Amino acid sequence: MAKADAAFERVKDAYGECVKCGQTCSDCCYALFDLTLIEALYIRHKFLETYRGAEKTALMEKANRADRRIYKLKRNAYNELQAGKNEGEILAEMALERVRCPLLNDAQLCDLYAYRPLTCRFYGIPTAIGGAGHTCGLSGFEPGEKYPTVNLDAVHAELQRISAELLRDIQSQNIKLADLLVPLSSAMVTDFDEIYLGVAEEPVEAAPRKKRSRRKK
Repeated sequence: MAKADAAFERVKDAYGECVKCGQTCSDCCYALFDLTLIEALYIRHKFLETYRGAEKTALMEKANRADRRIYKLKRNAYNELQAGKNEGEILAEMALERVRCPLLNDAQLCDLYAYRPLTCRFYGIPTAIGGAGHTCGLSGFEPGEKYPTVNLDAVHAELQRISAELLRDIQSQNIKLADLLVPLSSAMVTDFDEIYLGVAEEPVEAAPRKKRSRRKK
Protein backbone atom coordinates (compact mmCIF):
# COMPACT_ATOMS: atom_id res chain seq x y z
CA MET A 1 0.00 0.00 0.00
CA ALA A 2 2.77 2.41 0.94
CA LYS A 3 4.62 1.72 -2.33
CA ALA A 4 1.45 2.35 -4.33
CA ASP A 5 0.79 5.63 -2.53
CA ALA A 6 4.42 6.68 -3.03
CA ALA A 7 4.22 5.93 -6.78
CA PHE A 8 1.04 8.00 -7.06
CA GLU A 9 2.63 10.93 -5.23
CA ARG A 10 5.73 10.84 -7.47
CA VAL A 11 3.62 11.18 -10.59
CA LYS A 12 1.45 13.83 -8.95
CA ASP A 13 4.51 15.85 -7.94
CA ALA A 14 5.87 15.70 -11.49
CA TYR A 15 2.56 16.25 -13.30
CA GLY A 16 0.44 18.08 -10.76
CA GLU A 17 -1.46 19.95 -13.47
CA CYS A 18 -2.65 16.61 -14.93
CA VAL A 19 -3.70 14.81 -11.75
CA LYS A 20 -7.17 16.06 -10.86
CA CYS A 21 -7.85 13.77 -7.88
CA GLY A 22 -9.27 15.46 -4.82
CA GLN A 23 -11.61 14.93 -1.91
CA THR A 24 -15.16 14.09 -3.04
CA CYS A 25 -13.92 13.28 -6.58
CA SER A 26 -15.54 9.87 -7.02
CA ASP A 27 -15.08 9.04 -10.70
CA CYS A 28 -13.01 5.97 -9.79
CA CYS A 29 -15.75 4.75 -7.46
CA TYR A 30 -17.92 3.77 -10.44
CA ALA A 31 -15.26 1.83 -12.37
CA LEU A 32 -15.47 -1.96 -12.75
CA PHE A 33 -12.47 -3.92 -11.53
CA ASP A 34 -11.73 -7.17 -9.71
CA LEU A 35 -9.66 -8.08 -6.67
CA THR A 36 -7.24 -10.97 -6.31
CA LEU A 37 -7.71 -13.36 -3.39
CA ILE A 38 -5.23 -11.62 -1.09
CA GLU A 39 -6.89 -8.22 -1.58
CA ALA A 40 -10.37 -9.71 -1.22
CA LEU A 41 -9.38 -11.27 2.11
CA TYR A 42 -7.88 -7.95 3.24
CA ILE A 43 -10.97 -5.93 2.30
CA ARG A 44 -13.31 -8.42 4.00
CA HIS A 45 -11.17 -8.41 7.16
CA LYS A 46 -10.99 -4.62 7.37
CA PHE A 47 -14.69 -4.27 6.62
CA LEU A 48 -15.67 -6.62 9.46
CA GLU A 49 -13.11 -5.02 11.75
CA THR A 50 -14.42 -1.50 11.07
CA TYR A 51 -18.20 -1.93 10.98
CA ARG A 52 -20.77 -3.51 13.26
CA GLY A 53 -24.52 -3.56 13.69
CA ALA A 54 -26.75 -1.34 11.54
CA GLU A 55 -23.83 0.26 9.68
CA LYS A 56 -22.49 -3.13 8.66
CA THR A 57 -25.95 -4.32 7.59
CA ALA A 58 -26.54 -1.21 5.46
CA LEU A 59 -23.18 -1.56 3.72
CA MET A 60 -23.75 -5.26 3.05
CA GLU A 61 -27.12 -4.46 1.47
CA LYS A 62 -25.39 -1.94 -0.81
CA ALA A 63 -22.73 -4.52 -1.63
CA ASN A 64 -25.36 -7.13 -2.51
CA ARG A 65 -27.12 -4.72 -4.87
CA ALA A 66 -23.86 -3.80 -6.58
CA ASP A 67 -22.85 -7.46 -6.81
CA ARG A 68 -26.10 -8.42 -8.53
CA ARG A 69 -25.64 -5.60 -11.04
CA ILE A 70 -22.04 -6.62 -11.81
CA TYR A 71 -23.05 -10.28 -12.13
CA LYS A 72 -25.63 -9.38 -14.78
CA LEU A 73 -23.09 -7.30 -16.71
CA LYS A 74 -20.53 -10.11 -16.66
CA ARG A 75 -23.15 -12.71 -17.62
CA ASN A 76 -24.25 -10.62 -20.60
CA ALA A 77 -20.62 -10.10 -21.65
CA TYR A 78 -20.01 -13.86 -21.45
CA ASN A 79 -23.10 -14.59 -23.53
CA GLU A 80 -21.97 -12.09 -26.17
CA LEU A 81 -18.53 -13.71 -26.27
CA GLN A 82 -20.09 -17.14 -26.73
CA ALA A 83 -22.21 -15.71 -29.54
CA GLY A 84 -19.05 -14.68 -31.39
CA LYS A 85 -18.69 -11.01 -30.52
CA ASN A 86 -15.12 -9.67 -30.54
CA GLU A 87 -13.53 -9.89 -27.08
CA GLY A 88 -11.79 -6.52 -27.43
CA GLU A 89 -15.09 -4.85 -28.25
CA ILE A 90 -16.76 -6.49 -25.26
CA LEU A 91 -13.98 -5.34 -22.91
CA ALA A 92 -14.18 -1.80 -24.30
CA GLU A 93 -17.91 -1.72 -23.63
CA MET A 94 -17.46 -3.13 -20.13
CA ALA A 95 -14.94 -0.38 -19.39
CA LEU A 96 -17.70 2.16 -20.01
CA GLU A 97 -20.13 0.56 -17.56
CA ARG A 98 -20.67 2.42 -14.31
CA VAL A 99 -21.57 0.70 -11.04
CA ARG A 100 -21.46 2.67 -7.79
CA CYS A 101 -19.06 1.17 -5.25
CA PRO A 102 -20.94 0.11 -2.08
CA LEU A 103 -18.27 1.89 -0.02
CA LEU A 104 -19.00 5.28 -1.59
CA ASN A 105 -21.15 7.18 0.91
CA ASP A 106 -23.57 10.06 0.43
CA ALA A 107 -20.81 12.60 1.09
CA GLN A 108 -18.95 11.17 -1.94
CA LEU A 109 -16.25 9.74 0.34
CA CYS A 110 -14.99 6.16 0.75
CA ASP A 111 -16.16 4.35 3.89
CA LEU A 112 -12.98 2.25 3.90
CA TYR A 113 -10.55 4.77 2.40
CA ALA A 114 -7.49 3.86 4.47
CA TYR A 115 -7.78 0.24 3.29
CA ARG A 116 -8.85 0.80 -0.33
CA PRO A 117 -7.53 -1.58 -3.02
CA LEU A 118 -4.45 -0.88 -5.14
CA THR A 119 -6.54 -0.18 -8.23
CA CYS A 120 -8.18 2.69 -6.36
CA ARG A 121 -4.80 4.02 -5.24
CA PHE A 122 -3.46 4.16 -8.81
CA TYR A 123 -6.59 5.65 -10.36
CA GLY A 124 -5.90 9.16 -11.61
CA ILE A 125 -2.40 8.50 -12.97
CA PRO A 126 -1.49 6.64 -16.20
CA THR A 127 -1.75 2.85 -16.01
CA ALA A 128 -1.36 0.02 -18.52
CA ILE A 129 -3.32 -3.24 -18.77
CA GLY A 130 -2.58 -5.79 -21.46
CA GLY A 131 -0.28 -3.32 -23.18
CA ALA A 132 -2.99 -0.67 -23.49
CA GLY A 133 -2.66 2.62 -21.66
CA HIS A 134 -5.44 4.07 -19.51
CA THR A 135 -5.99 7.42 -17.80
CA CYS A 136 -8.82 8.91 -15.80
CA GLY A 137 -11.22 10.77 -18.11
CA LEU A 138 -11.13 13.75 -15.78
CA SER A 139 -7.33 14.00 -15.75
CA GLY A 140 -5.20 16.30 -17.86
CA PHE A 141 -2.98 13.60 -19.35
CA GLU A 142 -2.87 13.95 -23.14
CA PRO A 143 -3.39 10.92 -25.41
CA GLY A 144 -0.24 9.95 -27.29
CA GLU A 145 2.11 11.66 -24.83
CA LYS A 146 4.60 9.68 -22.78
CA TYR A 147 4.18 9.66 -19.01
CA PRO A 148 5.38 7.46 -16.12
CA THR A 149 2.95 4.54 -16.23
CA VAL A 150 2.01 1.88 -13.68
CA ASN A 151 2.01 -1.62 -15.16
CA LEU A 152 -1.11 -3.09 -13.57
CA ASP A 153 -0.43 -6.50 -15.13
CA ALA A 154 2.78 -6.71 -13.08
CA VAL A 155 0.94 -5.53 -9.96
CA HIS A 156 -1.78 -8.16 -10.39
CA ALA A 157 0.81 -10.87 -11.08
CA GLU A 158 2.54 -10.05 -7.80
CA LEU A 159 -0.78 -10.11 -5.92
CA GLN A 160 -1.56 -13.53 -7.41
CA ARG A 161 1.88 -14.75 -6.39
CA ILE A 162 1.21 -13.62 -2.81
CA SER A 163 -2.21 -15.30 -2.95
CA ALA A 164 -0.61 -18.57 -4.07
CA GLU A 165 1.98 -18.30 -1.32
CA LEU A 166 -0.75 -17.85 1.28
CA LEU A 167 -2.64 -20.89 0.00
CA ARG A 168 0.51 -23.00 0.20
CA ASP A 169 1.22 -21.78 3.73
CA ILE A 170 -2.25 -22.74 4.95
CA GLN A 171 -2.04 -26.02 3.00
CA SER A 172 -5.15 -25.30 0.99
CA GLN A 173 -6.60 -28.12 -1.09
CA ASN A 174 -7.66 -25.55 -3.71
CA ILE A 175 -4.50 -23.85 -4.93
CA LYS A 176 -6.43 -22.55 -7.96
CA LEU A 177 -7.96 -19.94 -5.68
CA ALA A 178 -4.77 -17.97 -6.42
CA ASP A 179 -6.37 -17.15 -9.78
CA LEU A 180 -9.55 -15.87 -8.15
CA LEU A 181 -10.81 -12.47 -9.32
CA VAL A 182 -13.88 -10.97 -7.64
CA PRO A 183 -15.48 -7.52 -7.45
CA LEU A 184 -15.05 -5.57 -4.22
CA SER A 185 -18.78 -6.02 -3.58
CA SER A 186 -18.31 -9.81 -3.56
CA ALA A 187 -15.33 -9.53 -1.22
CA MET A 188 -17.49 -7.64 1.27
CA VAL A 189 -20.24 -10.26 1.45
CA THR A 190 -18.29 -13.50 1.00
CA ASP A 191 -17.52 -15.65 4.04
CA PHE A 192 -13.92 -16.72 3.42
CA ASP A 193 -14.09 -19.53 5.94
CA GLU A 194 -11.95 -22.67 6.16
CA ILE A 195 -14.19 -24.59 3.78
CA TYR A 196 -14.01 -21.80 1.18
CA LEU A 197 -10.22 -21.65 1.49
CA GLY A 198 -9.89 -25.41 1.19
CA VAL A 199 -8.36 -26.08 4.60
CA ALA A 200 -11.28 -27.96 6.11
CA GLU A 201 -13.49 -30.70 4.79
CA GLU A 202 -17.18 -30.00 4.49
CA PRO A 203 -19.06 -31.60 7.37
CA VAL A 204 -20.76 -34.84 6.48
CA GLU A 205 -24.26 -35.26 7.82
CA ALA A 206 -24.70 -38.41 9.84
CA ALA A 207 -27.09 -40.91 8.33
CA PRO A 208 -30.39 -41.09 10.20
CA ARG A 209 -30.51 -43.93 12.67
CA LYS A 210 -32.88 -46.71 11.75
CA LYS A 211 -35.61 -47.42 14.24
CA ARG A 212 -35.65 -50.94 15.50
CA SER A 213 -38.95 -52.66 15.03
CA ARG A 214 -40.39 -54.20 18.11
CA ARG A 215 -41.06 -57.88 17.92
CA LYS A 216 -44.33 -59.14 19.20
CA LYS A 217 -43.94 -61.75 21.88
